[in-house]
Amino acid sequence: MDIKEYFDRISYRGSYDKPDLATLTDVLQHHIRAVPFENLSIHCGESIELNLEATYNKIVRKKRGGWCMENNHLLSWVLKTLGYDVTILGSKVYVPEYDAYADEIDHMMLKVVLDEKSYIVDGGFGMVYQIWQPMELISGRDQPQTPGVFRFLEDSGVWYLEKVKRKQCVPNQSISTSHNVEKEVCRRIYLFTLQPRDIEEFGARNAHLQTAPDSLFVTKSFCSLQTTDGVRALVGWKLTEIKYNYKDNMDLVEIRILADEEIEKTLKEKFNITLDKKFVPTNTSRLCMF
Repeated sequence: MDIKEYFDRISYRGSYDKPDLATLTDVLQHHIRAVPFENLSIHCGESIELNLEATYNKIVRKKRGGWCMENNHLLSWVLKTLGYDVTILGSKVYVPEYDAYADEIDHMMLKVVLDEKSYIVDGGFGMVYQIWQPMELISGRDQPQTPGVFRFLEDSGVWYLEKVKRKQCVPNQSISTSHNVEKEVCRRIYLFTLQPRDIEEFGARNAHLQTAPDSLFVTKSFCSLQTTDGVRALVGWKLTEIKYNYKDNMDLVEIRILADEEIEKTLKEKFNITLDKKFVPTNTSRLCMF
């Protein structure tokens, strides 16, 4: 595993001799614009391993993406290699359809301590809830970013991440869904504590999420990638491209349903992904990714 090979993968050309906030932000942004948040392995008959070398080979050498436990595990290695003080944390993701958080930890993120301040770094959430900058771990303060306004709230040692939602302009309403234009003003994203975690603690959940019949990752195939001004995502056969703050604090949402024969070309052109095995798009869950 070679840090320069990783930088080439994410097209990072900046300096990295000083572990400061500017470098941390730059590396994170290059990562999320180069490495998709995706679960395509599950729908190609491949298993997802939490072995760091396997993750490195998949993301860096095969130019694939991954889900949170892959993206953030790799990022933890990168940041430690660059000299940052990094701790793995675990969180429970909020599911709006059930109005509840997951019963068990199902998401990995990172805490980075820099100049006596703590930041949350998360390069593996994807979709419209992907943060673009490290967030200072402080309760109740709005932290505006290009995707929207994020904030943490803390209660008795439990931290909550939420995002203020923008209005959306959806020209092609005929193939939209009610959740794309839902009325909620603020979306809860996940809750977490500051208890340090080890990669082995995610093993059982990693296996469950890629095999359980009711797992969102089994019932939906998805691939999302942040762009310089928005995000694009392929969920099943639905390609959604969002441009943030299109005008008057409103995001432009363009949606198209792809034919089977368009999937492979779209993955290559929009996400720079070429798969080794046959991919079967899937979307049998009513749970919304946006």
